[in-house]
Amino acid sequence: MNSKVSQEIQDEALAVAKATQKQGQSKEQTKLIAKGIEKGISEFKKQQKIKVRDRDKQRKQKEKSNLQSQSSLVEQEGVNKAEVSTVKLNKYFPWLLLALSWAGFVLYNFK
Repeated sequence: MNSKVSQEIQDEALAVAKATQKQGQSKEQTKLIAKGIEKGISEFKKQQKIKVRDRDKQRKQKEKSNLQSQSSLVEQEGVNKAEVSTVKLNKYFPWLLLALSWAGFVLYNFK
């Protein structure tokens, strides 16, 4: 356990253990308390690392879903542009047919 725990954590744990040391407590008992505090600190740091990893995963998933939604919006805009051009064509199509039929009528009769 000591090999995984940094010297800084060990020093901090020993300082906390000495600060809370009761009168008549032996050095061995203080060392045991310090080891318990070391374990608590290392567990806390592990939990914090896990939380950070989970937050990063969630952030990446949000970014991915945002990119997917943006790409679908771009696709919808392309469909909407096609619909707009179709609507414009549908708006002028009857008038175009009328003009063509009159032109055909005029050319047929005056030939």
